[in-house]
Amino acid sequence: MKVLRQLLLLPLLAALAFAEDNSIELMGVPRCGASFTEPNKAFKIDLNSNANCVWHIQRSENQTIRLIFSYFKFNPSSSCETESIKVYDGPSSNSSLLGQVCNNTNAVPVFQSSSNSLTFLVTTNSVAFARNFFVFYYFLSPETMIKNCGGSLTGPNGTFTSPNYPAAYPEFTYCVWHIQTTKDSKISLEFQDLFLELDQKCQFDFLAVYDGLSTNNGLIGKACGVSRPTFESSSNAMTVVLSTDYANSYRGFSARYTSILPPPPQPDTSLTCSSDRMTIALSKAYLNSLGYNETHLQLNDPSCRPVTTDQVIFSFPLNSCGTTKKDEDESITYTNVVTISESGNIVTRKRIVQIITKCIMEKNSTLEVIYVTENNVIQNTTSVGRYDVSMSFYDSGSFSSPVLESPYYVDLNQTLFAQVSLQSSDPNLLVFIDTCTASPQSDFGSVTYDLIRSGCNKDDTVVTYPPLEHYGRFRFNAFRFLRRAPSVYLQCDILICDSEDTNSRCTKGCVSRQKRDISSYTWKTKAVVGPIRLKRDRRNAAHLESLARTDAEETPTPQRYSFYTLSLVVLISNVIIVAAVVLKYHIKCLSGPGYQKIPSSY
Repeated sequence: MKVLRQLLLLPLLAALAFAEDNSIELMGVPRCGASFTEPNKAFKIDLNSNANCVWHIQRSENQTIRLIFSYFKFNPSSSCETESIKVYDGPSSNSSLLGQVCNNTNAVPVFQSSSNSLTFLVTTNSVAFARNFFVFYYFLSPETMIKNCGGSLTGPNGTFTSPNYPAAYPEFTYCVWHIQTTKDSKISLEFQDLFLELDQKCQFDFLAVYDGLSTNNGLIGKACGVSRPTFESSSNAMTVVLSTDYANSYRGFSARYTSILPPPPQPDTSLTCSSDRMTIALSKAYLNSLGYNETHLQLNDPSCRPVTTDQVIFSFPLNSCGTTKKDEDESITYTNVVTISESGNIVTRKRIVQIITKCIMEKNSTLEVIYVTENNVIQNTTSVGRYDVSMSFYDSGSFSSPVLESPYYVDLNQTLFAQVSLQSSDPNLLVFIDTCTASPQSDFGSVTYDLIRSGCNKDDTVVTYPPLEHYGRFRFNAFRFLRRAPSVYLQCDILICDSEDTNSRCTKGCVSRQKRDISSYTWKTKAVVGPIRLKRDRRNAAHLESLARTDAEETPTPQRYSFYTLSLVVLISNVIIVAAVVLKYHIKCLSGPGYQKIPSSY
């Protein structure tokens, strides 16, 4: 019924607004400039290019002039230097400037005189464009000012209404409410009822809502007519203005505001897990957003303190600083907690923050190298890591000197000593060699030969050593693959368990295939070492290399052939030339002396 009544009122409101609009147009306001002495007046101004028009308002004694530009439309391409409305507190443009209105003004401009007159000058540029302005003013005196109008509102939420609500609001009402909530919050304003004079441009009676505590800038929006608008600030301050003219008053509004608290800041932290350390880094900005600094942080063990640089960093071995360890079938999880709180205060208004950090050392069954460890992906405060595991050969059963050469050349049936090493700061870990397989190819895609399977020795020469902290050891003899394959690779499945778990897979030793699934292991990886080659192959290779080197030294090269040929040709040419000279001389000697014939006339 209420909605129907409002719908029926809308045509009436529109008619009244249209009548008021027409009456303003029929007032005969001069197109460019005028002087007024009436106690109130509303008028439109329509201007085009190159205008320079002055309006003057003169008040009576003991009164103040309030001037409102409820609508203005400048040339959109204009600037405040080329097109504006300047308002002066006095009888001319030589008086004190109260302010100006231009194209970038983001407010409903309101000016109030301190003298007995106001002057405003409207200037437009040379661009042909239809400028429109709606102006109204009225005189005020202490007796006519509205009581209980506006004020300051604080607290997380509240309500306020227009004067006399739900009765009609007074004429010439100008109320300003300043709303301010807690720091870092925003304000949501909802009008549960709004009934003002209807006008498409909200020129007569209107609500103006500002973002902040000022009415000079930050206009969020205007409202009038019958509606239920909502507004939201970008800060913890908002200003609401109700302005009415001299005609057509209605019941006004009822509004409620609530503060919107921001979501809690996300912990700007990073976690890095290696085989032996946990590193937690927190940004100073994050701590400052909570109202804390590095002195308010502590781990499970308060004696472990952070290092402060550009960040606040805790870095500590996995088994220290109160870190807890938990077996979870195929992974081991190390957990610590960073607590952020005020110390020494019995009562505090700051929230206590706890950042739970977890390093999960996961199973990985696809490793193809001897040494693998990575600081893997960090998701919030949980980091997935891998244990640092490596496998090497040693020259004796003391396992003191690792074999560094590659390939590793051995004799057939020579005893080989292999050790798997775990680099971790957690002393309560066991290394168990579950399976070791040999293959002539590094990808183990060809025929394989089992040395150890499910913790059971499958080769007669294999001997496994008792578990030692962070080490798994065994020995075996060089095997038959070396008779028919140039190289052999060794791949082992390594299990890592918590030594405090008496029922772990590492404590079971040799388990048959039928019983293997009964016991679970904690962490599994693969280690590959090789190639292994026979020493005779190295001797043969060295001999062949030596022969190749000798042949290279003794065999003439094509360049040498060319040099020899050239020398021989030169030598033969010289011999031919000398022989020709000698032969010619010899012939000359054999022919004897020569005589010249004398003429007969003598």
